[in-house]
Amino acid sequence: MSPARSARDRLASIRSLTGTPPALDTATLPADPVELFLTWLDEAVTAGAPEPRAMTLSTVDGDGLPDSRVLILKDVSEQGWTFASTASSRKGLQLADSPAAALGFWWQPVMRAVRVRGEVVEAPREEAEADLAARGPDARAAVAPGDWRLWHLRPARVEHWQGSPDRRHTRVVDVRGGQGWVREVTVGSE
Repeated sequence: MSPARSARDRLASIRSLTGTPPALDTATLPADPVELFLTWLDEAVTAGAPEPRAMTLSTVDGDGLPDSRVLILKDVSEQGWTFASTASSRKGLQLADSPAAALGFWWQPVMRAVRVRGEVVEAPREEAEADLAARGPDARAAVAPGDWRLWHLRPARVEHWQGSPDRRHTRVVDVRGGQGWVREVTVGSE
C-alpha cells in the first residue's frame, strides 16, 4: 500500500469521530456577533472543550504568504479580540508590516468553529505592560524590555459555523456595514 493511500485510509477511518452539536435556532441568536461568540465560548467550556481560549492567528509575511500559529485569546470587548506577544516575533513583525489578521477557534465537543478577520491595532503601551506584569516571573524574564505588545483585532467579518453529522452545516456570517452588522445565515454547505 502506498503511503498516500495509507494516509487517505487513515483519514477516512476517523471521519466519523466528531462532536455533538447542540440544538441551534438561528432565529433566536444574539444580533451582536461578539455576544454570540461569548455565548458559544461559554457553551464550549461547559461541554469540556480543551483549551477553549486557544485560537489560530493568521498573518501574512512580506511576500503575501500566510503564516499561522496558536495563541491564547486574552479578551473580547468593544476594542476587539485581544492577543499578545513580542514585537520582535515573526507575528509581531508581520503585523507591523501588514496590520490585518484572521483568528480561528475550533471547539470539537460541540462541533463549532468561529472565524474572525479584520484590522489589527496595537493597544496602548500601559495595557501591554499590565498584561506582561500579569504573566509569571519566568514568562516575563523571557521578554526583552519594551518588547511586549498587546493587539486588538477589530472585526470586519465574523463567521460562526456549526457542524452537523449529516454534513448540513450552519454558517452565521456577520459583516460590518455602515450601519452596524449585516447577517447572512446559510444551512447545508460544506
